Amino acid sequence: MTLFYLGIFAASVLLSFILTRYVRNLAAARGWVAAPALERHLHSTPLPRLGGVAIFLAFLLTVAIALLAGWRYPGLRFGFSPGTLVTILVPASLIFLLGVYDDLRTVGPYFKFAVQAVAATMLFAGGLRISNLPVLFGAHHFSWFVGLPLTILWVLAVTNAFNLIDGLDGLAAGSALFSTLVVFVVALLSQSALVSVMTLALAGATLGFLRYNFNPATIFLGDCGSQFIGFLLSALALHGAQKAPTIIAVAIPVVSFGLPILETTLSVLRRWIGGRPVFTADREHIHHKLLQRGLSHRQVVIVLYAVSALFALLSLFLLWPTGSTLGLVLAVLGTGIWMGVQHLGYLEFGELRRVAQRTMEQRQIFVNNLAIRRAVEELKVTQDYDQLCRILTAAFGSNDFDAFDLELNLLPGQFPTLHGLQIVSGRGEQPVLRWKKPGSRFAHELVSAWSLNLDLVTANNRRRGSMVIYRLYSGRDLQLDINLLTAVFPVALADALDRGMSHVVEVVPKAEGDTDLLAAQAG
Repeated sequence: MTLFYLGIFAASVLLSFILTRYVRNLAAARGWVAAPALERHLHSTPLPRLGGVAIFLAFLLTVAIALLAGWRYPGLRFGFSPGTLVTILVPASLIFLLGVYDDLRTVGPYFKFAVQAVAATMLFAGGLRISNLPVLFGAHHFSWFVGLPLTILWVLAVTNAFNLIDGLDGLAAGSALFSTLVVFVVALLSQSALVSVMTLALAGATLGFLRYNFNPATIFLGDCGSQFIGFLLSALALHGAQKAPTIIAVAIPVVSFGLPILETTLSVLRRWIGGRPVFTADREHIHHKLLQRGLSHRQVVIVLYAVSALFALLSLFLLWPTGSTLGLVLAVLGTGIWMGVQHLGYLEFGELRRVAQRTMEQRQIFVNNLAIRRAVEELKVTQDYDQLCRILTAAFGSNDFDAFDLELNLLPGQFPTLHGLQIVSGRGEQPVLRWKKPGSRFAHELVSAWSLNLDLVTANNRRRGSMVIYRLYSGRDLQLDINLLTAVFPVALADALDRGMSHVVEVVPKAEGDTDLLAAQAG
């Protein structure tokens, strides 16, 4: 049996090698090429994109050879099952034809999903379905109206996952090769000879094609190739799930298809978080991020091959499932994915992390917001400058700001007595009231600080001055709703200043011999 499997694999590699060269030359002669028309395209010259045709034909011919050999030599115990073969090959051929049409004419995503859903329904009708999820629901078996949507979701996810990572020379085909070998091992241990033959035929066809697809590629896989490979792997995984133990049936396919599933999940999450349509293309896939970090095309592909191999290896650990094994695999996967996503530097996930951090620090945000809201309520009833001063120092002494300057529209040479605020020369003729938080390292000449300028305009549209609030840059975000300072607070402060102007204003003489200091300390 081992020689039979080796012969099937060798025949598939040879057929794919020959057919890929023929398809490449034919497509180039007929003008069936993909030009680098979009920004996300990484190739510089038009190349044929029908490599999936060679893979499809090599796969079919190899399976046919295996079936003839099994019929001719019954001792091989090949286990020919016409029903299973038809159940898999008919919808797989439909997906292949969809990909060919998409490569030549281009179709929209919803039409693709509709055809893929039909193909998945054909699998379900043929007995290849998700009937239970033991990791989540134990031994409970789903009814058809639950199993059918789950089966369609699985097929659509895997089919489009391999299509999505087809962005660099050899990436999708190489990743599929690792996943196919895992499915072969599972089928071999489950004694499913038909699936073993089909996975070997697919692996050989993929390997023969890689000779022409690895960087620098002379032919692309195309949608006909990536969708066919993804669909076939999803179908073979469903078939293996019928015979394998529960943990193998559920966990191994998910882990072995780790890279394309991870890419798909990240793409959907990124676009959803960023408020963009999920089906729009961009240059922020994993391979694009690695290219932006200075790696060459080949280096990126080799790195992602290593990632695919790691996923495949971890999935094989689950062939001997125990509670500790599953936990260890999940821990390694979770840690690796988290570190990898952090290293890639996606802006969307950085923003998500910032929101999560603000959620954990929500209590401090409440405290700071309440300090400003309390100051607003007190300013509404204050009648003199001294009380206004205490309100301001109390509000800003308990939040994340370091200092403020308060410039008032008063007559030249006149200024109120305000305890706790220093009077310094302003930008024009008007002096400025300045406050700095005790213990703060803030100084106006520091460049590592930012400021917020507030115009103080009353509710009846009279300008009463301006306020500049300062904060040093620090390692944490500002724990405050900035809208409170820009919308509500300035009006309340301006109204309080307006009421204070009806009181007696103390004349503060200008300090002699010091152009900066008008008074060492008011009061």
